[in-house]
Amino acid sequence: MSTNDNKAQPGNGRFELLLTLLPKIPLIVKVALLHVLGRSETAKYIDLKSDLTVSIIRSMLVPAKPRAVGETQAMSLRDPGVKGKIWVSTASSKVPPEQGIRDALLAAIDNMRAPEERGTAPSFKIPDVVPVEAEWTGYRAAANKNSPPPAISEAEKYNKLMKEVKNKTTFLYFHGGAYYLCDPSTHRALVKRIAKLSGGRAYSVRYRLAPQNPFPAALLDALVSYFTLLYPPPGSFHEPVAPGDIVLGGDSAGGNLALALLQTLLELRRQNRKIAWFGEEREVPLPGGVTAISPWVDIVQSMPSLTRNQKWCYLPPPSPVAETYRAAEDEFWPAKPPRKHIYVDDAYLLHPLVSLQFAETWQGAPPVYVSCGWETLADEDKYLVSKLTIDGVTVVFEEYEAMPHVFEMVLSKLAESQRSLEGLARFATAVCEDPKKVQPYYKTIKAKTLEEVDIDADKISPFTDEESRVPDAS
Repeated sequence: MSTNDNKAQPGNGRFELLLTLLPKIPLIVKVALLHVLGRSETAKYIDLKSDLTVSIIRSMLVPAKPRAVGETQAMSLRDPGVKGKIWVSTASSKVPPEQGIRDALLAAIDNMRAPEERGTAPSFKIPDVVPVEAEWTGYRAAANKNSPPPAISEAEKYNKLMKEVKNKTTFLYFHGGAYYLCDPSTHRALVKRIAKLSGGRAYSVRYRLAPQNPFPAALLDALVSYFTLLYPPPGSFHEPVAPGDIVLGGDSAGGNLALALLQTLLELRRQNRKIAWFGEEREVPLPGGVTAISPWVDIVQSMPSLTRNQKWCYLPPPSPVAETYRAAEDEFWPAKPPRKHIYVDDAYLLHPLVSLQFAETWQGAPPVYVSCGWETLADEDKYLVSKLTIDGVTVVFEEYEAMPHVFEMVLSKLAESQRSLEGLARFATAVCEDPKKVQPYYKTIKAKTLEEVDIDADKISPFTDEESRVPDAS
């Protein structure tokens, strides 16, 4: 999927923003008054601008008149263009002559189903292996904030990017957006900051979106992208990347995808499977580590914090899966054949590569970094951290007091956001240098002061495996 036809026009964008904010004036006045008078709980922790930002986003995510999924998706794919202190070089993986990588993924999916279901034909449409576009992203130190990209080839841009890279850290990054929204273009600022702080580079993947391309299309694109880094197809810009220099990363649904890719790799290794890739039988190594910002773990939305933490977050309150995507009908949604969830067929809602709390084990995984706020996904993220720890994985966990979902992106100017991305970058460079030296820690980061408070690893999550796994997905 390309965004070349979705270039945003600056003037139009400002006018549309004004039209969007005009109906929100009563809300803005109410939030501002409560904040200034100290009558809102959020005022104790965050500044007025952040309070207004979260409140406005929350109201926009529950529109008075439902939009068609295709319209909402198209709005999220508008490319703001590239300018400033960033290198972006667009690349595309080539399609291998073999179907080995798709066969391997299907085998992993099948073997992770319930025993009585294994070996039966999948209910989902089996995706094709397609070229997967991605943006090599790095920091462009000599540019100013308005510098356009030079008029050179993508390969030349990549070479210039590489001249500014300070170490081998390579993020394989997956953007968030509930699996049906957004694009690498919407996440350039975030990914650039991660690349700058780590001194490395990022390969930000333009994976296929639902509802047009439901599970496991995005996961197949993620696996193809990982193999593209490890074993570059003919004509690639880059040299092979050592697995220990790769850090899987993502936010929200992208965090789910990064962790689902990790589970896929663990399963393929349990099967001792090699993958036919451009004429060679290739090993399936593990990456150096994983970084997950506010990862979406529980696709069916069953955890208490989804309701309890509404005042701190902008994500809509939970609703039954069958009612979550009630939108104006268009060519994309409702799906044909019908399904409840925009991302996945009904039969796979509770599959361990979809709802990650159903993963039996993370044993053998490389170090994992997880950050979250006091957000609606907090319970599922804490359960994930607890499960990883119990399974013997080295975990670095940071919970940010009073922060909303993916605050590093939506409240990017806050000191908390800078602190979070610095912690993520330190973790990534450390695991690429020597993962054995990475020590587990679990911290709460206090609002405003950034004071660090230890969390007892045994008390991070009160939920058992059984309690985290809903009996049905109605």
